[in-house]
Amino acid sequence: MNSREETKEIVKEKYGQIAKKSGSCCGTDNKIIGYTVMQDKYDHLNGYVKDADLGLGCGLPTEYAGIKAGDTVVDLGSGAGNDVFIARSIAGENGKVIGIDFTEEMIEKAVENNKKLGYSNVEFKFGDIEEIPLEKGQADVVVSNCVLNLVPDKEKAFAEIYRILKDDGHFCVSDIVIKGTMTEELKKSAVMYAGCVSGAVQEEEYLQIIKDTGFKNVEIKKSKKIELPVELLKEYLTEDGLKDYYENLKGIVSITVVGYK
Repeated sequence: MNSREETKEIVKEKYGQIAKKSGSCCGTDNKIIGYTVMQDKYDHLNGYVKDADLGLGCGLPTEYAGIKAGDTVVDLGSGAGNDVFIARSIAGENGKVIGIDFTEEMIEKAVENNKKLGYSNVEFKFGDIEEIPLEKGQADVVVSNCVLNLVPDKEKAFAEIYRILKDDGHFCVSDIVIKGTMTEELKKSAVMYAGCVSGAVQEEEYLQIIKDTGFKNVEIKKSKKIELPVELLKEYLTEDGLKDYYENLKGIVSITVVGYK
């Protein structure tokens, strides 16, 4: 596949396009936009802001994050602010919520949304999840929604989460993992990578990375199998690749997982 930096540029470019178009789904171009098979509905949650919901998530991490009033919450890959505003409704006036994203267009959209809401305890920062622009021990809770699968160095990402958490802090992330073997064609598809699929790792590997970082009491709170439409797969796989996909990939799964420092 592409080098790490090339991969990051692909993701940045595609999500910048989505921010400009206010696109929908965990997707990357006009061929993928419109498939909302990964998305969970947000509009029933307190703090929901329609303009901040670009349909890019694969779960509801704030539902299991155990956020308390007064907490400092960090959302990694915050996009237009969807999870940030949900978290802020829980953390309240005395809490603080910081969104981190490395797509300038997303940061601009999030800041614009927050101006309309007038929240003084919400902040959006431009930054890379592999090098989070925060000091050590700042966060009570870290959340993320369908983003860490896009990070080339997942070990470094979880090490950064560990670093910015307080000693009694914890994280809750929703993410895409796989069961079985990923087809080589799918792995090599840059577009599908930015669509949260080909960058996913085995569920066991994902959980082991978290444990090896030092997190304790790691637990999957929710698991949901994702079925990609055949017409979507045909856009990126040859006939042999499609056969390989169905024979060897046992499942694409959205998991919501927690871990404690």
